[in-house]
Amino acid sequence: MRIPLSAVLLAAAGAASAAPYGPQLEGFPYPHKVHKYSFTSQGRALEMAYMDVAPAGAANGKTAVLLHGKNFCGATWEQTITELSKAGYRVVAPDQIGFCASSKPEHYQYTFQQLAANTHGLLQQIGVRQAVLVGHSTGGMLATRYALMYPDAVARLVMVNPIGLEDWKALGVPSQSVDQWYARELKLSADSVRAYERATYYGGTWKPEYEKWVDMLAGLNNGPGKQVVAWNSALIYDMIFTQPVVYEFPLLKVPTLLLIGDADTTAIGKDVAPPEVKAKIGNYALLGKQAAKQIPQARLVEFKGMGHAPQMEDPAVFHRALLEELNR
Repeated sequence: MRIPLSAVLLAAAGAASAAPYGPQLEGFPYPHKVHKYSFTSQGRALEMAYMDVAPAGAANGKTAVLLHGKNFCGATWEQTITELSKAGYRVVAPDQIGFCASSKPEHYQYTFQQLAANTHGLLQQIGVRQAVLVGHSTGGMLATRYALMYPDAVARLVMVNPIGLEDWKALGVPSQSVDQWYARELKLSADSVRAYERATYYGGTWKPEYEKWVDMLAGLNNGPGKQVVAWNSALIYDMIFTQPVVYEFPLLKVPTLLLIGDADTTAIGKDVAPPEVKAKIGNYALLGKQAAKQIPQARLVEFKGMGHAPQMEDPAVFHRALLEELNR
C-alpha cells in the first residue's frame, strides 16, 4: 500500500530524532543472536559481529552469506534471512569492520581486499568453505572483490543493486578528502537519512516499517561514539570512491546474478557533482544491462520501478525472484 506524502511528512515530523545507540550499535535489537569473531588486523584487536542462522526447514546443505551496504547492517537483511532459511539455507550475515555492531578502529586502512580477507577469515573459522555470496549496494563491490580473490569459495555471486557499476571519479565527480567526508557525516540526522532513503531507496514512497532502519542509522551516528563512527564512515566513503571494481567485472569466474531495481539513482558524490555529470550517473536502468554484458556467466533480473533496496521495498517480489534464480 502506498502511503500519502502528507502522512509521510507527519510521520517524519513525529520521528525527527532517533534513539542513540552505542558505537557498536549497542541497544539496537537484531533479529537473531549476534556472535563476535575476534581477530587481529593491522595490529589491532577487532570484533566482527555476525548472525549465523540455521535452516528453518529441511537443510539443503548450502550456505548463503549476506553482505550489507554502506547505510545498512546485517540486521537489514532480516526478511532475506527468513526466506533463505525457510528454503533450507544456512545464512551468515556479518557486519563489516567499521559498521554497525562491529569494531570502529581509530585508525584503519580500508580496502575491499582487507574487508574480503576479514570475511574469509570469519567464514573459515565457522566452517563455511563455499557459499552463495549475496552483496547489496557497497556489499556488491565487496562481493565482487571477494569472488575475485576467493573464486573457489563462491558457488554463486548475487549482486543486489550494487554500487561501483561505474567509476564516478573518472566520470567527473569531484574528489572529496577524508576530512570533508568526516564533516559531512557529523551532520547526519534522522531527517536527512529519511529524506535520502525515501527518494533513493523507495522511489519517493514510505512505509512505517522503514522507520526502524532510519532509527538504526541515525541512532548509531548520533550516539556516544559519534566521532569515531563518523570517522570510520569517512574512511569507508573514501574507499568506495577510490577503489572501483567495474574494470574487473570481465575477470569474474563464478556464475553471477544481478538483481536490479531499475529506478535506482545511487551514485557516490552525486550531490557535489556538476549538473552535467549528475545527469549521467546513477542510471541503473542502463548500468544493470552494461554490467550483465561485462560479466561472464551473468544473468540480469530487473525490478521495474523499484529503487536501491528492492529486497526491502517489495520483499515478496524480490525473494520470489531470488529463490527462483537460485533454484535454476
